[in-house]
Amino acid sequence: MIHADPRGEALERWLARELGGRRFALTPASEDASFRRYFRATLDDGSSLIAMDAPPDKEDCRPFVHVARLLHEAGVHAPEVRAQDLAQGFLLLTDLGTRTYLRELAPGNAPQLFADATDALIRWQLATRPGELPPYDQALLRREMQLFPDWYVARHLGLQMRHDQKNRLEQVFTLLAQSALAQPKVYVHRDYMPRNLMLSNPNPGVLDFQDAVIGPISYDMVSLVRDAFLSWEDEAVLDWTVRYWEKARGAGLPVDADFGEFWRAFEWMGLQRHLKVLGIFARINYRDGKPSYLADTPRFIRYAREVAKRYSALAPLIRLLDELKCA
Repeated sequence: MIHADPRGEALERWLARELGGRRFALTPASEDASFRRYFRATLDDGSSLIAMDAPPDKEDCRPFVHVARLLHEAGVHAPEVRAQDLAQGFLLLTDLGTRTYLRELAPGNAPQLFADATDALIRWQLATRPGELPPYDQALLRREMQLFPDWYVARHLGLQMRHDQKNRLEQVFTLLAQSALAQPKVYVHRDYMPRNLMLSNPNPGVLDFQDAVIGPISYDMVSLVRDAFLSWEDEAVLDWTVRYWEKARGAGLPVDADFGEFWRAFEWMGLQRHLKVLGIFARINYRDGKPSYLADTPRFIRYAREVAKRYSALAPLIRLLDELKCA
């Protein structure tokens, strides 16, 4: 029993009905940066399922159900929705286990695990059809980047930017949005990173896909190899990205025929994401009371600096980060 928790009690009653009265034990399955909660329901025979609790006033389960279907149709291993109660915000899902890429990745197995993840990503992108997912449009790109000045700079650093600093940041935002919008459009998971990939058979299992959109082709690959919680040497990132690009070209995906152009778009797409995540991690701390994410913000400052210093057009960002003492 989930004690002193009205939603937890309602979830248990719903599960009891859906499981036909079979006995089960609930334990927390994972922490989420949203308002969703996940529990593992272990049955007497040792089998298990995952119960999702998504408060309807804060989360909508329908995108999760829809994207789960799209992933299965694409041949990607994702949880199956066994039961749903959209009014209460409850889903019952197949269990992909506990072995996340984040926990299992090591130098010895990284090439194979990233090869598997890349193959699954290409299947997902090849399945792209218009009208299935919302667009990753200018408004969304800008809204995401605005989290950086609003939450990381103003709230976390406690700084108010000068007019000239705001103008420089706006110049960078414009360049990044233009680059993203110029890329070919495919299905985008939007958080395709080792924390959301499970070591499974078939490999990988894919989680946390409810925010999927149709948008820039480089987005998910840069999410995979420039991760929020795990960093790799530049040589490894370049190697895995080249391997993706070669496979994507071979599969007929619309990646740029010039790898140099693809790499620039990849890096700039990553920078858009890095700035967004800095804002998100600050917001999760100050608005949602989850402080653990802030420990990884230096990784994203480092990512942002390394990308910006390689492109003269992004030099205003380096100057701004120096002035704000972002390290």
